[in-house]
Amino acid sequence: MASIYIHIPYCERKCIYCDFYSIENLASKDRFLAALLNEIDMYALRYAAEPIETIFFGGGTPSLLSPSVIASILDRLTARFRILPDAEITMEANPGTVTPDSFRGYRSAGINRLSIGIQSFHREELEFLGRIHSAEEAERAVADAYRAGFTNVNIDLIFSLPSQTRARWEETLRRALALHPVHISAYSLIVEEHTPLHAMVQKRIVTPIAETVDAEIYECTMDILAREGYRHYEISNYAKPGFECRHNLNYWNHSNYVSFGPSAHSFWRSSPSAARRWWNDRNIDRYCAGIESGSIPPGGEESIDRAQMIDEEIFLGLRRGELDLARLQRDYAFEFPDEQEDLVTAFIDEGYLTLADQIIRLTPKGFMMCDALTERLVQA
Repeated sequence: MASIYIHIPYCERKCIYCDFYSIENLASKDRFLAALLNEIDMYALRYAAEPIETIFFGGGTPSLLSPSVIASILDRLTARFRILPDAEITMEANPGTVTPDSFRGYRSAGINRLSIGIQSFHREELEFLGRIHSAEEAERAVADAYRAGFTNVNIDLIFSLPSQTRARWEETLRRALALHPVHISAYSLIVEEHTPLHAMVQKRIVTPIAETVDAEIYECTMDILAREGYRHYEISNYAKPGFECRHNLNYWNHSNYVSFGPSAHSFWRSSPSAARRWWNDRNIDRYCAGIESGSIPPGGEESIDRAQMIDEEIFLGLRRGELDLARLQRDYAFEFPDEQEDLVTAFIDEGYLTLADQIIRLTPKGFMMCDALTERLVQA
C-alpha cells in the first residue's frame, strides 16, 4: 500500500511561521497545473501498480483552487494509479478561501477528509500569525463543511505563541471542541529558519515563550483532549477512535509515498531495510521548466541504508507514541544493545515510557520529553 501527496504552492498571504514552499502570486497557476498533470503521467509509468490508500492535497492553500481543478487532478490520478475504493482523500482548506458551494464541490470531486487551518480563535493572535480569517469565519467554515456532508474534519491549532497564557489557550481549545471535530492537530509554534518569524526573533521584535510555559500548555492540551475522548496518537495529533489520519500514519510507518509539485518529497523502499528519498526543486519556475522539457527536476535525493532506517524507525515510532520492538526485529534483525536497553529501563523507571508485549509506549510525561528521549536512544 502507498500514498500520494500533491503540493499546491499558492497562498493568499504567507504566514510568518511557515517554512513550506508557497508563493502569493497565482499568475503561474495554469502553467503549474499543466506541469503537475504531466508529472503524474511520468511517475505513473513506474509506480502505477502499487495500490494507493491515501491522497493528500497540502500546501500552500489547496482551497485556493476551484473544485473543478481539484476534480481534474483526482481524475488524472484515478486514470493513472490504482486508487482504492475506500481511499482517504484529504484536502487542506483555510477559512476565508472557502464557501458552502465550494465545500459541496470539493466533496463531489472526491475529497472525503478536510484539514481546516484555524490556528487560533483570538483576533490579535490571528493577525500576528498572518492569517486572513476571523474566528467567526473559522467557525462558519467548519459548520459549512458539515452541512456539505463532510464527517471527517480536522482542525489545525497552534499554541505557545509569544505571551500566550494557559488560560488563553484553554479558551481556544474550548472553542475548537465546541465545533465537534473528529481530529485535532495542535502544534507548538516553532521558529523555523528563513521565515519572517525567525527574522523577528533575531531582531528581538518577538520573544519566544518560555519553555516552562510551553510545557505547561502542552500538558494541559493532552489532559483536556484525553478527557474529551481524543486519542493522542502522535506528538501533535489527537483523534476520536477510528479517525486517525491514515495518510500521516503511512508517513510515520515508513510506508511508500510518491509526491507531486514543487518541493514535494517522496519515499520508496527498495527492500525491507533500504529505501530512497527524493524531493522536487523548491521553485515553481524551475519545476515547471523541468517538466516541460520532459524530465522531473530533482531538488535532491538520498539513499537510506539499514542503519538510518533503524534510527528513523525509533524516531518515528516514539513520535507516534509506540515503538514496536518486534517490528524492529522482524524488518531489520535489530535488538537494542545493552546500553540502549539500560536507557529504556531508566526511562521506564522515571515514568517516561511503559513496556508491554514488546511495545514501548510514551506516557504523557514521555510525550513532553519525546525529542530528548529519542536523541539519547539513537545516539547511545
